[in-house]
Amino acid sequence: MAPEPSQPDGSPATGGWEQAAITGGEQTVTGGAEQTATEGGEPTASPHDEQSGAPQDDQRAPTEDGQLGLPEDERPGPIKGRERPRSPRPGRVAVPSILAGVGLALSLPPWGFWILAFPAAGLLWWRLDGLRPRTRLWSGWLAGLGCFVPGLMWARSFTLAGAIALIVIEALFPAVACVAVPPRFIGARALAFPAAMTLAEAARMSWPFGGLPIGGVFLGQAGGPVLGMARLGGPLLLTAAVFTGGVAVAALAQAALVAARAGKGFGTLARAGSVALVGVVIVTIVADHAPDGGAPRGTVTAAAVQGGGAVGFRKSEVSPAVVFAAQRAATTHLEQLDHGHAPRLVLWPEDVVSLSSPLDGSPTEAALSALARRLDTTLVVGVTETVSSTAFRNEVVAWGPNGDLVSRFEKVHRVPFGEYVPYRGFFEHLADLSSVPLDAIPGAGSGLMTTPAAPLGTLVSYEVFYAERGRSSVRAGAQLLIVPTNTASYSTGQVPSQEIAASKVQAVEQGRDLLQAAPTGFSAVVDHRGRLLSRSTIGAQQVLTANLDRRTGQTLFVRYGDAPILILAGLAFVGGWVLFAREERGKDRRMGHRKDPAAGAARA
Repeated sequence: MAPEPSQPDGSPATGGWEQAAITGGEQTVTGGAEQTATEGGEPTASPHDEQSGAPQDDQRAPTEDGQLGLPEDERPGPIKGRERPRSPRPGRVAVPSILAGVGLALSLPPWGFWILAFPAAGLLWWRLDGLRPRTRLWSGWLAGLGCFVPGLMWARSFTLAGAIALIVIEALFPAVACVAVPPRFIGARALAFPAAMTLAEAARMSWPFGGLPIGGVFLGQAGGPVLGMARLGGPLLLTAAVFTGGVAVAALAQAALVAARAGKGFGTLARAGSVALVGVVIVTIVADHAPDGGAPRGTVTAAAVQGGGAVGFRKSEVSPAVVFAAQRAATTHLEQLDHGHAPRLVLWPEDVVSLSSPLDGSPTEAALSALARRLDTTLVVGVTETVSSTAFRNEVVAWGPNGDLVSRFEKVHRVPFGEYVPYRGFFEHLADLSSVPLDAIPGAGSGLMTTPAAPLGTLVSYEVFYAERGRSSVRAGAQLLIVPTNTASYSTGQVPSQEIAASKVQAVEQGRDLLQAAPTGFSAVVDHRGRLLSRSTIGAQQVLTANLDRRTGQTLFVRYGDAPILILAGLAFVGGWVLFAREERGKDRRMGHRKDPAAGAARA
């Protein structure tokens, strides 16, 4: 008797055998006959098999897409009622899910194994195949924990309990994304999986408390070949590239395994993997030739001043006078450069001038004004000033070569539980908030600072992780990007190294050269193609100098932002579920035809 037709994704029409061991699917009980998978991936005999006495090894070969095919006379009957999924054996979900998350984490700085992101994403895609919603949720949450436990462990610098709560909550985003992926059919899953993960990352970057882009998989690709995609679609396109590449890796690996076992040719898995791989390669090539900010409109000599000092101490543990003195000492080296002529732009880090009263009219303002005149430069300094018993301002202030205060910008994206405490009245009952006694006042504006050196796009520390902050300043006319930051309170290089990755992504997204200054590192110079031209040493007193090119052109990301990627991800997600629904209807029709062949013949 001729074998029964398979579904478009290679799975047999009979629902009870859709989730075979080779695809990692769940076991189901259908039509009263139990089908399970052994450790080796071959099915155990069902009661129907035992009665027929058919030779199992000869008649249960995998199909070209990794599903188990059965001769028609041995297939179980049509489904009677609802399928009852059974849980996989312990560890079959947890182990690969956690490994997938850890692989994504290792692709991030400071580890920087960017290439691991693709097989890790592919492992998660493979593991979700055939799982019921509750198990997909569990798998996604475990993958999130695998990624964020190492990726966000820096948060313990604030409070261990807070770090645990943060990691648990952040892991819910990939969990929700995984439960939203169709449970079967290769094409449907290949479309919906990257889309769902991209949409979840967009939500994580925005909510709660303004979002948390730190730890996002896009940061790992700052060191990889797909970085250029940032000028097309920002961090969301980099995220989509990781998970689309993951589908390619997993599908092609499965297809190769099936070909080796069954000797089959080019199947649905291979087609899906090839399409995903070719798509990533084509977009990478297009991105490398896309507008990148245009030709230089001039050059600015610049310096990032790093005062140096020990790391791992809170602001309250270090005297502001010591920090200010270190910056002054490092800046004196500039007077010895170029026969006493300092660079046209000198950048100091965030919060190296800390005042208990307003800056205007203070001795500190007079000293900084005099320094700018003596160096004959535009001096840009990070200043915090207490304005009340409960609030302070975090600002970046610029003095021109004549000593006049020429521009001012107040930080917009504050660090929750670092620079302010949301719902302070509630959280003060749950944790000790003494390390954050004041709340930063949120600023406003595009971030553009008009100075004699150049129009500057200003990203204060944490803001460098937000693509829209750089985009708003470039759209307002910024020709260079500056990042005054302060990561001195972190005892390891994890956050500083992720900040360098974010600066590289920002430079590519906006098509602008970038200068970053930190009091204890990392200070850095990045060009508009994302190349790291120089980087300081953690803790050292150091001055980085560079010639920065001013640019006025716009990348596609500057023009259109996240909207195109969000729309495409939404369409792909809906398309995946439409394809899933179509395949389900086709399966039901085929099963109905087998149940009543006479009626089917009469209708024909």
